[in-house]
Amino acid sequence: RSFALLHQPRLAIPPNELAAHPARSAATRRGRGGGGPVSSAMLSACLSSKQGAAVAEAVPGGASGAKPSLRVVPAERLFVSEPPPQWFGNGPNPGLGAAGWTNENWLKSRFHFNFAEYRGGPPKFGVLRVMNDDLVQPARGFGKHPHRDMEIITFVVDGQLTHKDSMGAEESLGRGSIQFMTAGRGVEHSEHNLQKDHHLRFIQSWVVPRAMGLPPNYGSMPGTAAAAQARKDKWAQLVGDVAAGGNAPVKINQDCNVFVTELSPGVAAPPLEILPGRQAYLLCVEGALSSPDGAALRMHDAAEVKGPTMLELAAGREGAMALVFEMALTSDGRRDI
Repeated sequence: RSFALLHQPRLAIPPNELAAHPARSAATRRGRGGGGPVSSAMLSACLSSKQGAAVAEAVPGGASGAKPSLRVVPAERLFVSEPPPQWFGNGPNPGLGAAGWTNENWLKSRFHFNFAEYRGGPPKFGVLRVMNDDLVQPARGFGKHPHRDMEIITFVVDGQLTHKDSMGAEESLGRGSIQFMTAGRGVEHSEHNLQKDHHLRFIQSWVVPRAMGLPPNYGSMPGTAAAAQARKDKWAQLVGDVAAGGNAPVKINQDCNVFVTELSPGVAAPPLEILPGRQAYLLCVEGALSSPDGAALRMHDAAEVKGPTMLELAAGREGAMALVFEMALTSDGRRDI
């Protein structure tokens, strides 16, 4: 069967999502959604940006005294997809023991929301339509596939992601990098792990845009030493709303902000305020996290957060990395936790 036919289940999400699986990094383009290389000055500036979520400078609990309210989504609640390699133009799996392989199948993807063959979970959380945690083995990847009418954000956790698209963008990005595509009227791209001895892990998220039929666009922020320092033991804003301005290095066409922190062992992040009328989706990317109200998360766990509240997180003995997607409040929420 052809790649296009095998990919059909992934096109059958909502009708405006002409899409496949993940999306990734590539050369710089400027347009409605912004984009381009990011300087260390821009990274530092984005730390002070306050667009619906704010880093509290007061004692834990913040000026409002609001208590955190986390609804933990255990990793066991996520759907794990391991599609056959031929679906995406890959050769046969070599089996366990192959150089650099950490999983028997070429791909292991954890779906937070309904996607592709999975229909047994929540459809979305606010404007966050997709969050997939993908582990790709060496010399494997996703052949050329289409996307449409979606803001696609990819954060590289480990390894190196190589992207090539129909706009002429081509780029490889490593740990701590983030890239976006405004799929808009339609774009095709491919995503690969070209390394022959190391796996690739990335978090790919789709955010519903405020308008359909936008001009396609691409941009990225490389995971430089400055980027690593910006998120060390504090929150760094990665993504913001192009309509709101601000200093976030990546701008998308929706009221959605993305923050990241990488915490040293035992260190607590500054409180992140989720304002009234706002909500957030938290992902424990690495390590383990705890909050003052007793909530505990380990790698791959997530949490739903409804404002107003102060999001207070501390790392476990091995440190932690966390991503937060902050957006307008909705009634969305899982019913199985």
